[in-house]
Amino acid sequence: MTQRFTFTLHATDGAARTGTISTPRGEIRTPAFMPVGTAGTVKAMLPESVRATGADILLGNTYHLMLRPTAERIARLGGLHRFMNWERPILTDSGGFQVMSLAALRKLTEEGVRFSSHIDGSKHMLSPERSMEIQRLLGSDIVMCFDECPALPAPVETVAASTRLSMRWAQRSRDAFGDRPGHALFGIQQGGVTRELREESAGKLTEIGFDGYAVGGLAVGEGQEAMFGVLDYAPGMLPADRPRYLMGVGKPDDIVGAVERGIDMMDCVLPSRSGRTGQAFTRRGVVNIKNARHMDDPRPLDEACTCPACRSYSRAYLHHVFRAGEIISSMLLTWHNLHYYQALMAGLREAIAAGRLAAFVAAFHRERAEGDIEPF
Repeated sequence: MTQRFTFTLHATDGAARTGTISTPRGEIRTPAFMPVGTAGTVKAMLPESVRATGADILLGNTYHLMLRPTAERIARLGGLHRFMNWERPILTDSGGFQVMSLAALRKLTEEGVRFSSHIDGSKHMLSPERSMEIQRLLGSDIVMCFDECPALPAPVETVAASTRLSMRWAQRSRDAFGDRPGHALFGIQQGGVTRELREESAGKLTEIGFDGYAVGGLAVGEGQEAMFGVLDYAPGMLPADRPRYLMGVGKPDDIVGAVERGIDMMDCVLPSRSGRTGQAFTRRGVVNIKNARHMDDPRPLDEACTCPACRSYSRAYLHHVFRAGEIISSMLLTWHNLHYYQALMAGLREAIAAGRLAAFVAAFHRERAEGDIEPF
């Protein structure tokens, strides 16, 4: 019998939770950060290197994969896990967020979204049913409902109409997904920064019934203060016995604040994108390795870090290869950033389990406030 998708809650500390998501492809320790492999790869990283950072799950992107190389081709080649050489769980987003960003190239109707490819201008239709079909072809372990997400700020009437459309699409996604033992379907709460709309959305999603629930429609221009304001209540509107996923977040302090407020899963392109642009996340904040002050610095990025970049290379070397445009710069800085994010998640899990999250968060903010204080 195929193992079913389950979520086990181990401990809480205030609103924060730690637990385990079990899937046929392995366990996911929560709170979890998912590195983003948009087009079937985490840029500048081998899959085994991503796993070595501590990642239990990756995120793939329906929109990009449907355009290139196509979900049908990936299915013929054995599915996304085999195609990209990642045998552990994969979550795929529905494509809704990417289509949102194509405002000038799309036409939104009740049926779905007709849009032109940003690659070659070819015409496509993405609906709840087609999104479920694509994600089935990819073989995703966690499938996301197809939704519509307006950028913020937006008039409350616009957000309300979008939220209700997303809830109708959530029902269609549920119907099209069917019963797939071992695979999970997550609903996506919408509602912008309006509490009443968030409550309405959560009620509808709970009525439909999903394996997990995402808090969507944030990190789209509202700012951290407004995002945290929503997270103060939105996760609590969702079933406590299912995972809660905050989509597209974020910076380290976003992650810590989200976990404090009851979020179990997050994803963001930031650690890999920043690695390619010369930014390294450390306990003391962001190091911009391109800055001239690192030119003669023999220290590692972070003396407490055990990633390959910090174990074997100096800031001076990393500055040199970034300035020289060498590929190893992206490789080392991305590995470091993903290692930092996974170490942060491990620290959060341990702190919640021990009932000392407040002390962990205080130390996190204290070190960042101190900054990179050692002499250059």
